[in-house]
Amino acid sequence: MRPIENAGLRLMHMMDPERAHGLAIRALNMGLGPKRGPRTSDRLRTTVAGLELPNPVGLAAGFDKDATALRPLTKCGFGFLEAGAITPRPQPGNPQPRLFRLTKQRAAINRFGFNNKGMDLALARLTVRPDGIIGLNLGANKDSEDKAADFSTVLAHCGDYLDFATVNVSSPNTEKLRDLQGKAALSALLDGVMQTNAKLDKPIPIFLKIAPDLSLKELDDVAAVADASDIAGIIATNTTMDRSMIKGRYARESGGLSGLPLFEKSTRMLAQLSARTDLPLIGVGGVGSADQAYAKIKAGASAVQMYTALVYGGISLADRVVKGLDKRLKKDGFANVADAVGTGRSDYL
Repeated sequence: MRPIENAGLRLMHMMDPERAHGLAIRALNMGLGPKRGPRTSDRLRTTVAGLELPNPVGLAAGFDKDATALRPLTKCGFGFLEAGAITPRPQPGNPQPRLFRLTKQRAAINRFGFNNKGMDLALARLTVRPDGIIGLNLGANKDSEDKAADFSTVLAHCGDYLDFATVNVSSPNTEKLRDLQGKAALSALLDGVMQTNAKLDKPIPIFLKIAPDLSLKELDDVAAVADASDIAGIIATNTTMDRSMIKGRYARESGGLSGLPLFEKSTRMLAQLSARTDLPLIGVGGVGSADQAYAKIKAGASAVQMYTALVYGGISLADRVVKGLDKRLKKDGFANVADAVGTGRSDYL
């Protein structure tokens, strides 16, 4: 499949990035993606916050915003999927252009602004969802008077059809959203979400997704709030506003930077967080190879997620990363991926 996939990638890279992304989703729904399902082994199989994963490599939120391609994505090698972000009401997001490829740096900048078709449409798709571990990234409407309440609203609406949900207070593209990462605001928000979760037919693991731009003091506060709540774990990290690691044509574009340049920063944040909490962590940011996935795990992640690297490596990259991770675990003598978690944390502290 690689020659065909590579040709498709070259074609899509000649298009506007957002249009190309829409084409990729349509291609998956036409059956043009992988068909093998998630690769697994005794080394790869793991349990994270009660979720039994065939492998620890997941798809990050943002790729399938409206849960339109869940069925084909379950065949692409991922151990779990996260759709969204979904807000209570549909919203168009920020004006275009709002997605930029930094091809030489294998990165992207986006300022989408939680563009999605709302929780009613998401629910309709989730009620006919495929098997597999599927979660939803919870968002807030840009014009909401009570952004904190929006997370509970979406969870109450869709939660009975999910395996997990993520509270996303770390997107840089919705005004004042990151303010909810402050200690008092975050504590109140999570308390509301967990009360809603308790009312579901079957409560699900709730994760918190944080920004890579927090100071160590702010990270201390996040860890303390998370430990005091009943959340299942933390996803570290979202995109960054930092531009110190890139240069060139799009370096001054506003929005969140993702991809390879974020790897070091997000992995150091992950390791710092791992030193502050015993909660399970999911590592995100710059994962585009088996070595990078393995580094996140050794820095403290129980699982990882990827997205931007797929723009450059194709959807089959997920299976290649999983396969390579299995080889690395075997080479280093780990009977299971859980045994490797945190073993290299000191390298990033």
